[in-house]
Amino acid sequence: MSVRVVPGLSGPEQKSFFRVTGVLLLLLCLPACSNLGVEPWERDLLAKPSMQIQGDSLDSAFDDHIYFSKEASSGGGGFSGGGCGCN
Repeated sequence: MSVRVVPGLSGPEQKSFFRVTGVLLLLLCLPACSNLGVEPWERDLLAKPSMQIQGDSLDSAFDDHIYFSKEASSGGGGFSGGGCGCN
């Protein structure tokens, strides 16, 4: 007793059906890899000051002051651990 996955097809026909279906799925997935990066003409939009991670220098200075005041240390933004000496 054989199990038929696709009704109405025999063994060799099922193999060719799955092979054709697999190739078609592969061909449909290939265009998804065509747009993986930023195009040169789109980089000007990403270089605007409003798109920066740290937009305003005054705001980032205030944020650094608050962070270092809470950590009780100065210059501790690049490594782990705080002003208490623990890691």
